[in-house]
Amino acid sequence: MLSLMSTALLTDRYELTMLDAAIGSGMHERECVFEVFARRLPEGRRYGIVAGTGRLIDAVEQFRFQDAELSWLRDNAVVGAAALDWLADYRFAGSISGYREGETYFPGSPLLVVDGTFAEAVILETLILSVLNYDTAVASAAARMVSAAQGRPLAEMGSRRANERAAVAAARAAYIAGFGATSNLEAGRSFGIPTMGTAAHSFTLLHDSEEEAFRAQVAALGPGTTLLVDTYDIEKGVELAVRVAGTELGAVRIDSGDLPVQVAAVRAQLDALGATKTRITVTNDLDEFTIAALRAAPVDSYGVGTSVVTGSGHPAAGLVYKLVAHRDGSGEWVSVAKKSAAKATVGGRKWPVRTLDARGTAIAETIHVGDEAPADAGRALLVPYVTDGVVDDRYRGVQGTALAREHAAFAMNELPADALRLGRGEPAIPTVYA
Repeated sequence: MLSLMSTALLTDRYELTMLDAAIGSGMHERECVFEVFARRLPEGRRYGIVAGTGRLIDAVEQFRFQDAELSWLRDNAVVGAAALDWLADYRFAGSISGYREGETYFPGSPLLVVDGTFAEAVILETLILSVLNYDTAVASAAARMVSAAQGRPLAEMGSRRANERAAVAAARAAYIAGFGATSNLEAGRSFGIPTMGTAAHSFTLLHDSEEEAFRAQVAALGPGTTLLVDTYDIEKGVELAVRVAGTELGAVRIDSGDLPVQVAAVRAQLDALGATKTRITVTNDLDEFTIAALRAAPVDSYGVGTSVVTGSGHPAAGLVYKLVAHRDGSGEWVSVAKKSAAKATVGGRKWPVRTLDARGTAIAETIHVGDEAPADAGRALLVPYVTDGVVDDRYRGVQGTALAREHAAFAMNELPADALRLGRGEPAIPTVYA
């Protein structure tokens, strides 16, 4: 899976200046434990969904300082000669464990635990947070949309509203959370996500008439295609779509107007024309709230763009990367924590479990500090992703994405029913330190 493209400079300068100074003080080889967690969920959210881990372990493997990166660091006097020599041989040789991708999480949940020397672990901070903060934000928003859709399929189509690489990450994260397809072809190629898409308004406007455009699309894609019927007049567009494709027309798409009213009218019109099996898909700046508002409307599927790729108002998950323990000069483990106002952390190695009731419903996020959790304490949440520098291939690529999607469905089903409410509320279950 190693690419020729290094990820080593996808980082902040202070990561390398800390390394430089730690080499100078002789502390860079001290064994450490770093942890990724969120102090709080985005305002009003009841849970989050972990995403990005499968992408991250690829990026960690590609975190290598080759001649080009080392030359740039040297030319720009970012670090000294000793640090440059150390970076030239850098390969992450530590271990990374974390929540399964697709897992639900809550305030304080240790989503990722990095074991290694200070030097090899600290320089991964920016890379780890940039991947997990974005992907987790998208997956968390997407999961709310999936719940709001109540079993109706959703397609991710927000590539034009994101950075070209973020678009691929967003498609993957949304798929993990339960979206059924994406419009992004690279996401389909890289991660095995079903792709979809037919035509935009420009295709209709290209032709001399709407009928000519519909006939061209049906000729190319067959009568099971989806025809966009709102370029001019929706009622006339629906009538024309059925006349051109026949009553076996696959679907019509509506991208504008008062959707509850429009959808009801289009369903009645399709049925009256004999196209009773023709589906209705809606797009038009949807989010979890507009999707929920359409529950009573005869919508068959949704296409979501801007809102999902921007985390529906929360484009970053608010995750942080903190040192929680290190060995002292005598080799003993020492817990460390920040005490800053509103930013205090809990020190020590942590062993999180999901505490369940007799019906298998989650009732607490129980985090054991220091000592490993007893075997009967609950569902253990950490799995090994990297062991002594060796990546577990099960969690990346097409296979890893499918596993994450499967686990997300399992984890969501474990939540109490109240967790799925869209209104503002506290986290669905409390975080308890044992």
